[in-house]
Amino acid sequence: MTDRSRRFEDKVVFVTGAARGQGRSHAVRFAAEGARVIGIDVCADQPATPYPLATEEDLAETVRRVESAGGAMHAEVADVRDLDAVRTAVRAGMERFGRLDVIVANAGIYSPGPVQWLTSEGWDETIGINLTGVFNTVRAGVKRMIEQDEGGAIVITSSTAGLKGFYGSPAYNASKHGVVGFMRSIALELAPNRIRVNTVHPTSVDTPMIINDVFPRLVRMDLENPTKDDAAEFLRTQQALDTPWVEANDISDAVLWLCSDEARYVTGTTLPVDAGALLK
Repeated sequence: MTDRSRRFEDKVVFVTGAARGQGRSHAVRFAAEGARVIGIDVCADQPATPYPLATEEDLAETVRRVESAGGAMHAEVADVRDLDAVRTAVRAGMERFGRLDVIVANAGIYSPGPVQWLTSEGWDETIGINLTGVFNTVRAGVKRMIEQDEGGAIVITSSTAGLKGFYGSPAYNASKHGVVGFMRSIALELAPNRIRVNTVHPTSVDTPMIINDVFPRLVRMDLENPTKDDAAEFLRTQQALDTPWVEANDISDAVLWLCSDEARYVTGTTLPVDAGALLK
């Protein structure tokens, strides 16, 4: 029987968007189960994204937490839109740890804007990070996984917006649907190499992507100075289960399962962790 506490002993995992939120949660959880981690994050605000992104201090804190969990982490500041930078970080991590077994393409932004007001710059930023960034992430590491000839797993963070329409978020919707098509294609391509590929689809998650000063104003335009509690009141109606959001650790549970031997025959799937949001 698999020891669930050490499912990733001697494995190496590459996580993007690792400085905070879901990415940090994934990195720490993998480390706690025996993995060594390669992690990157852009660590800089983006012009068309209306909330603060992670910092270099956040990335350093992820490293500290990985080490506290008993793991080791190679971390670099890198933009997933920059293939050369991603490749450089992955190469350095593989030189340190010797291999690569899992890719978690987690980096993403949420920048709403109805199509009549969405700028080309805003579109390019969201598509570049959320879709092209996933392509670059996979491309940077998959050749090594193939050459190892020991199988592996790739998980891409999509969203409930990757399976249904979201009002006022055409770029985000397109990017999150796009990674599903990408996943389905490479799941077929990599199956002969025993590399499994899946997407995970969270509903709202209690991370800085929505827990910030901007998001409550986006969802509660009826209030002059909406708070986190006001946003929670709105978001609670979006799920079938009685919660406004799930926790990052809930997504990590799904990601680690998809990457484990327990899911050895699971590939090409879209796994919602959505508290029933897709039923609404």
